[in-house]
Amino acid sequence: QSQFVESGGGVVQPGGSLRLSCAASGMLFPLYTMGWYRQAPGKQRDLVATVTGGGGINYADSVKGRFTISRDNIKNTVYLQMNSLSPEDTAIYYCKAEKWSVQYWGQGTQVTVSS
Repeated sequence: QSQFVESGGGVVQPGGSLRLSCAASGMLFPLYTMGWYRQAPGKQRDLVATVTGGGGINYADSVKGRFTISRDNIKNTVYLQMNSLSPEDTAIYYCKAEKWSVQYWGQGTQVTVSS
């Protein structure tokens, strides 16, 4: 019954930047660990970054130094700032919320890095 509205995806040239947003409703947002995952065509869905309710952050090695995850507990929104994008970053990006054994997934937003 939780809902997510994902936005910010699109097409960008290599070296460019995008900022993804995931606005949550129907949950006690500050209690959840929020994360971004991505899935490229023909590949598994992989962790990109997570941020706990207390502000602890984890990044995949492939995005360290380029991506920044953050959250606004007033707006119930988690962000992913993506810089220095490369074609390898092309994927559908999914927002995830997790607390205890409860998990919720967003619908995903397409990020395409071309040329």
